[in-house]
Amino acid sequence: MTVEETSAATEPDEVVTMSVARYPIAPGCRVNVRSGPGTKYGIVRTLPLGASVPIYCQTPGETITGPYGTTNLWDNIASDEFVSDAYVHTGSDGYVAPRCG
Repeated sequence: MTVEETSAATEPDEVVTMSVARYPIAPGCRVNVRSGPGTKYGIVRTLPLGASVPIYCQTPGETITGPYGTTNLWDNIASDEFVSDAYVHTGSDGYVAPRCG
């Protein structure tokens, strides 16, 4: 019995990149990054002055008052990292990214 090895030509894996807009944090503010959408979640890190952040998705959470108003909207800036939208200059009072989840 003879076994022949055959190989099929395959296309290289395609890389899909999505452009994510970055938004500035309010001037003069060092914002705590939380592990969830509220102050009851632990602080993961603190953003430096002059930081800008990507917003991958947004979710409702604890209501916060900040330089850009009062909102319950939280911005997901990385895996398990959230900041209140009240500190992010998006130019909108509503969603600028898809809802998380």
